[in-house]
Amino acid sequence: MQAAPAAAENPYGLIPALQQGGIIAISVFTILVLMSIFSFYILFTKLMQQQKIIAQGRKVRSSFWNSPNLREAATKLEAKSAYRAIVDDALVAQEQHGKLTDPIDQHDWMANSLARSQGAIAARLGEGLAFLATVGSTAPFIGLFGTVVGIYRALIKIGASGQASIDAVAGPVGEALIMTALGLVVAVPAVLAYNWLVRRNKSITEDLAAFTNDLHGYLMSDGAVKPRMGAATPASTKGGTPTRTAPTQEPLRTGRPTSTPAQ
Repeated sequence: MQAAPAAAENPYGLIPALQQGGIIAISVFTILVLMSIFSFYILFTKLMQQQKIIAQGRKVRSSFWNSPNLREAATKLEAKSAYRAIVDDALVAQEQHGKLTDPIDQHDWMANSLARSQGAIAARLGEGLAFLATVGSTAPFIGLFGTVVGIYRALIKIGASGQASIDAVAGPVGEALIMTALGLVVAVPAVLAYNWLVRRNKSITEDLAAFTNDLHGYLMSDGAVKPRMGAATPASTKGGTPTRTAPTQEPLRTGRPTSTPAQ
């Protein structure tokens, strides 16, 4: 019995395109693969960093402001957390103010110190995002460069063979277009990841700014000013004095509308 003829290998595809494209095609493919790997690495590491800060924010809202003093409240936060760094910097700035030889208003000194601390955290949150933006903007052009070189090689080969049939043109040109497709595959996830991380960073930065403002008010009032925990609404009136409901565990921010009793 004669053995069945082996299935013919596909002469077109990524591997043949790299083999025929030479060092340029291999270099373009390697650059795109490295871009993709680093993009996903940055995406996952930044998500873990952001999620950690978000979890710390929930802990601050639930237990931080219930402590009797700031130092004891700081012990409830993780040692290397973003919120703990702001509190520690605030305590250091408070101690340093009394050592200044040229007096400066404590309000301005504390505000500048807290702003520097918050800016440092925002800078760490933004690390790596520039790489994602670079990948999103350059990967399609890198893939297009590989395509142009591939088509150029294909046309030279077709011209040297003297054949201009569909079979002779479609295969090499199609292989060259693979590089453009790879560039888009690398660029699109990078752009989506960049926009998503920037949006999450903005939300985290707003929460840190609100906490910094509350902490500044707490320090300037020696602990007398704290964020209000829940909306205080009148439940009943006895003897002309309204009784209020118990506060919730969510701090109210300045500018958030609260209900008022009807006149």
